[in-house]
Amino acid sequence: MGRKVLVTGASGFIGGRLALRLDGMGAEVHTISRNPVQRQEPGLSERAIRHAADLRDRETTGTLLRKIRPDVVFHLAGEVDGARDLDLVLPTLESNLLGTVNLLTHASALSGVRVILCGSSEEPRPANEQSPPPSPYAMTKWAATGYAQLFHRLWGVPVTVLRPTMVYGPGQRDARKLVPYLALSLLRGEEPGLTSGSKRADWVYVDDVVDAFVLAAETDRAAGQVLDVGTGVLTSVRETVDLLFRISGTSLRPRFGAVADRPLDVAQTADTGPAAEILGWKAVVGLEEGLRRTLAWYAEHR
Repeated sequence: MGRKVLVTGASGFIGGRLALRLDGMGAEVHTISRNPVQRQEPGLSERAIRHAADLRDRETTGTLLRKIRPDVVFHLAGEVDGARDLDLVLPTLESNLLGTVNLLTHASALSGVRVILCGSSEEPRPANEQSPPPSPYAMTKWAATGYAQLFHRLWGVPVTVLRPTMVYGPGQRDARKLVPYLALSLLRGEEPGLTSGSKRADWVYVDDVVDAFVLAAETDRAAGQVLDVGTGVLTSVRETVDLLFRISGTSLRPRFGAVADRPLDVAQTADTGPAAEILGWKAVVGLEEGLRRTLAWYAEHR
């Protein structure tokens, strides 16, 4: 209540849900979008203040932070594409690493500002046996985490990195992602073409993830920490698809094997202990209930 917060990436999936939560809690919410005409999450109150800025530009970033002087910065903006594509190397480097370093540099000059970064479960972690980043996206997230720790050690910036696993839920509009693709296919009466379905993932509901971000901003012990945010339970894509199909009651069948499996995919599960100990957080929405809520949202908003 009354705290001034800045949410970058508020036009995105997690950032949009987070901005709504903070707005509902009575915070003074500021959002940043690179494109001033981009969609803002519906439901955000009129008191929320929207800014157009490109975090890749150092001067623009500094001017904006000095103008807002937030108590907390939630940084979720960036190039979010986990494809194994050479053309993504420079865009992810500029958006995910340069933008983050610019933000941390200027935040370090503001007394008392907390910074919460959104990392990736595909960064090398104890829970994935330090598996190397499999994509340009994951590589830049890993580098950004390293810079965040550097800013904390050398300049005392109270920064926390949260690494969500496979986030799903209402409001995810990217039809390249599995759950939106499935939900929209079912609602259109189409049989989705899928990979073999053998990949296993730690599915975590978006509102649980938002809880973790809020707690990280409220918990002094979170400063300097890098924490996994997930359930600790692995479920294969095939099992997830079958569950969603059962929930929908459809007679359609998924076409497994119609799309090639993505190379270098490693099962990414969360080590849930540190987030429970430091934040007092754990996921509370199970996969079946989360998929029910998500399918209902797409039926209402498609």
